[in-house]
Amino acid sequence: MKCFPFSSSGCRWATLSPRMTALWVGVLLAFTLSRATAQAPVAPQPDASQLPAAAQPEAPAQPAPTTPVEAETPKQAPAATPNQPAPATPQDAQAGAVTEDEIKEILVGKTLYMRDGYLDNSLSFDEHGKLTGHSPQGSYTLSLVEIDKVHLSKHKVELTGIRYGLHFLGARPDEDPTKAVDKVRITPKKKILKITIDRELVVTPKKKKDKKGEETAAVNAGSGTPAAPATELSDADQAKAEMNAVPEAERPADSASVTTTTSPAHAAHLLRDAIDHIFARGLDDRMIAAMPSFWKLYYQAVANQADYKPTDPAIFRQSGVDQKAKLLSTIEPPSNEYAQANGVAGMALYHAVIGADGKPQEIVVSRPIGFGLDESAADTIRKASFRPATKDGKTVPVVLDVVVQFRIYSKRTNQPAKPDTEAANAGPKLPGPYSVNHQ
Repeated sequence: MKCFPFSSSGCRWATLSPRMTALWVGVLLAFTLSRATAQAPVAPQPDASQLPAAAQPEAPAQPAPTTPVEAETPKQAPAATPNQPAPATPQDAQAGAVTEDEIKEILVGKTLYMRDGYLDNSLSFDEHGKLTGHSPQGSYTLSLVEIDKVHLSKHKVELTGIRYGLHFLGARPDEDPTKAVDKVRITPKKKILKITIDRELVVTPKKKKDKKGEETAAVNAGSGTPAAPATELSDADQAKAEMNAVPEAERPADSASVTTTTSPAHAAHLLRDAIDHIFARGLDDRMIAAMPSFWKLYYQAVANQADYKPTDPAIFRQSGVDQKAKLLSTIEPPSNEYAQANGVAGMALYHAVIGADGKPQEIVVSRPIGFGLDESAADTIRKASFRPATKDGKTVPVVLDVVVQFRIYSKRTNQPAKPDTEAANAGPKLPGPYSVNHQ
């Protein structure tokens, strides 16, 4: 028997099944709890950490939150493999940069050759080792230099030293002519050889702000409206600004041709190539390949430790013809101021192939004199007149030995030496392809 409270006649007892009784009890409890919840304040929930372990609710599994430090820290780069170098770090920014000590090790205290034979005592080269401006050129025998000082700055390398002339001492045929030489200073006293080489400029890329950051900065500055993004300087503009900021004496010789790079190693490689383009540490293959043919054949004979022999079997020796070739004109090659100032004079021997028409064809140095005089001798022999050799009634080509005498001009030797300023304003200069004024 149960009391049914919702009857229109009040509470009356009725007989209900167990199922209906449970249903009505549940409805009554739900109604009562809903009214109590609406009227009573919400009670604070107990801290789950204070509950016994068995009473704590099971929270769903979630990934661990990322802390601010973790969010700002970039992921660590993977370790470098043998085939992939590790990325450069800020402390390695100057890795590979050339140093002044390295340049000194290459140049100072060594006898070098100027590859292109420039004769001025003040020379400037761009970052690729090409001459800026103009300079007369001469024989490699006037192009020996010794560098004694090196100054490396951001924009160029400054070198100072002395120039020498190569004087062959007339070795006997059984001697090595390349060892019977004398090195004579030709840079005037109280003067020096000055050489500058421009450097590729290493620039540091500036970090670019995003547009949002620039707009925020403009508003914070009090403008009230977002400002247009600032224009970033290009590498070329940045380089130009840096060069204009330094004293004129420290600027490159050819600012317009200077290139930029963000790699110190690339700039160092370019400088080493420029030095190699300007100087030779000895008579290497490139140096000899750039010489006139009469020097190439000379050094070829020296390497073979034998006298020159024509490769054409149709060219005879003087001893193998019926009538020998003969020089018909006088050979008086001009000297030059270097030889005159240093008293370089004497005889030199050359081989000349005289063609069947009596004209000189191939000329070879046999016993050189140096100081740029062999070039004068070869040029004079080419212009000389010869009678061709004959054999069996026909003219034939033949190898003729030509001895050339160089002398000191009497007007120069009989007068006291004049100061450089008076010598520069004196009368006609000495003939020859290497007569230049030195300031």
